[in-house]
Amino acid sequence: MFDLLAQEQVRDVHFKYDPASGLRAIIAIHSTKFGPALGGCRFISYDSEDRALNDALRLARGMSYKAVLAKIPQGGGKSVILKPASYDPEKLFLAFGDFVNELGGRYITAIDSGTSAAEMDIIARRTRHVTSTSYETNPSDFTAEGVFAGITVACQQVLANESLTGVHVALQGLGNVGFQLAQRLRKAGATLTVADIDENRVRQAVDQLGAQAVSADKIYAVDCDVFSPCGLGGVINDQTLPQLKCKMIAGSANNQLLTEEHGKLLHQRNILYAPDYVINAGGLIYASMHHNGFDNHDIAHKSQEISVTLAEIFNASKAQEKPTSVIADTLAEARLFGLSNSENKRRSQGVDFSRRSGGEVA
Repeated sequence: MFDLLAQEQVRDVHFKYDPASGLRAIIAIHSTKFGPALGGCRFISYDSEDRALNDALRLARGMSYKAVLAKIPQGGGKSVILKPASYDPEKLFLAFGDFVNELGGRYITAIDSGTSAAEMDIIARRTRHVTSTSYETNPSDFTAEGVFAGITVACQQVLANESLTGVHVALQGLGNVGFQLAQRLRKAGATLTVADIDENRVRQAVDQLGAQAVSADKIYAVDCDVFSPCGLGGVINDQTLPQLKCKMIAGSANNQLLTEEHGKLLHQRNILYAPDYVINAGGLIYASMHHNGFDNHDIAHKSQEISVTLAEIFNASKAQEKPTSVIADTLAEARLFGLSNSENKRRSQGVDFSRRSGGEVA
């Protein structure tokens, strides 16, 4: 286990078993150097406890990198709850709220795959170290807007297009973020090909957005400008990469590359990759700033920096002839491990987190 922690540079991991509710949960904290660790609560079925632990560790690390490149005063963490065959949602998430509260604010939870504002509301009855409740704006709005802006800047880089009119996007996954992204893309004039295991969502995209539908296993081979993964991670791997016929990859999914090597292979194939933890940071920016008392106007302004950061990464990749994934990791690691707290804030923050429009800081 400690080898895994060292590999992902995770500082501590917390486990909770509550037989009364059936809760089996893991909270991984990668870093609290610049603030409390913030990351979503993933609630899905796992085929093994090892897979759940690996998920928590990898995602926690990604959240630290995401936070530091988004220039917000948070660390990175992640929680996973192993989904039982049967359970009482209220008992389960109240027990999880107690678990979060026991950490005393070192970790702030939020929605992720398998959780929604309804679960966050239950958790909030036991701890104030939670965001993304039903009393707040859905962070998916900000994630989708950030990804849309990222696709726009990627197309400017590769196609020299100032607009998305006529740009063909193959979109994988039509969940909360994916469907909102599809709506924005269609409004901007893009052509859509979509895939999802939820047939109702696919039907909506076809009927409402004029999208063309393909099966989940065919989306990788669509001849398109942009492949946009908006589901689960690990979709760029040895099996899928040879199928790709896109010029760019830009989507909301976390951990899109199965391994670091796949980022290098994309670079060799001249496929521009928008590092996932940069392009999908809109939800994290919202969660952090809302939790710190900022209003949606401030948050939207801060979210615009996503496209600026991506442009810097794309330009550095071209100048240094290195994969964008390597450029992003190097930049994140320099800020996480190479600079002091005060120097990092002075050089990279750009939002005065001492100025708040109200609300309590957890």
